[in-house]
Amino acid sequence: MKGVVQVRSGLPRSAAEERLLNEHFKALLAADERIEPLDWMPEGYRHFLIRQIAQHAHSEIIGMQPEAAWLTRAPTLHRKAALLAKVQDEAGHGLYLYSAAETLGVDRADLLDALHNGRQQYSATFNYPALTWADTGAIAWLTDGAAVVNQVRLRDTSYGPYARAVRRICQEEAFHVRLGYDTLLALCRGTAEQQEMAQEAVNRWWIPAVALMFGPPDTADAHADARTSAIGAAMTRRSMTWGIKRNTNDELRQRFVDNCVPQAERLGVTLPDPAIRWNQDREHYDFTPVTWKVFRDALAGGSQGSRRLAHRVAVHQEGAWVRAAVNAFAGRREAVRAPS
Repeated sequence: MKGVVQVRSGLPRSAAEERLLNEHFKALLAADERIEPLDWMPEGYRHFLIRQIAQHAHSEIIGMQPEAAWLTRAPTLHRKAALLAKVQDEAGHGLYLYSAAETLGVDRADLLDALHNGRQQYSATFNYPALTWADTGAIAWLTDGAAVVNQVRLRDTSYGPYARAVRRICQEEAFHVRLGYDTLLALCRGTAEQQEMAQEAVNRWWIPAVALMFGPPDTADAHADARTSAIGAAMTRRSMTWGIKRNTNDELRQRFVDNCVPQAERLGVTLPDPAIRWNQDREHYDFTPVTWKVFRDALAGGSQGSRRLAHRVAVHQEGAWVRAAVNAFAGRREAVRAPS
């Protein structure tokens, strides 16, 4: 199917040319082939991807903050080294994703500016505070576990650079989930106080993970206005039509719950949802549905949003001299290499 590749030159085209390009684009999607940066693509597809990849990248670099706060307070050198490696991984994930976004014709500096000015968002999950050491385990087990469920399906997303970035991210996220599980397991095998600490952390992070990491419900309910529901449903349909997403929010949420319940049983913690039980007919676990009210309450529950963003802006400003030095060095190296 990879026939004619059309570079996005920005030159005006006739209606017939646009139609042929659109048909070729749709044929690539129908054949489950990847769209590459030099392929022609509809502007709506490009803008949708920029929005999604940017939010994904922003979430990775903001998501470093709750755990990074515990680097100086880790209980052992081993735990500190493992957590430091995880935080560094998250920074790397942001870099992969910003690079993928740049292949769509945007500048990384502009994306960061949009984050800092509130014009683009990150996952509100990371606006929740990490109150104890156990929170680092709960964050890695639950939020990274939810991220893996989301991102495993994004490995098949229709845009090639995004799919390849996510493939690498997933390999590292799987270790993060295991790190979180191991951290909680050590606490659950410890003293009564440590066991209580682990349970309280799971209680804090369950709703943010199950609600916010997957987005709002796919269906309207009494707590969602018609316009909001219609916009959300239309975006999901378009994303799935374009092959950007492969599953609905609720399908992925169900998969996450199915993964977590047996893991929680092995840990010895109780997931804070009395409705969880195995449904033999569906062959899935039932759980309290994430309604629009649950989703909005979870959004409002994270109290650290302004602090997270202010910290991110401050760090970016403090690092301006590093970026300037790197750019100056790169410019000097190019000048030396240039033919005289």
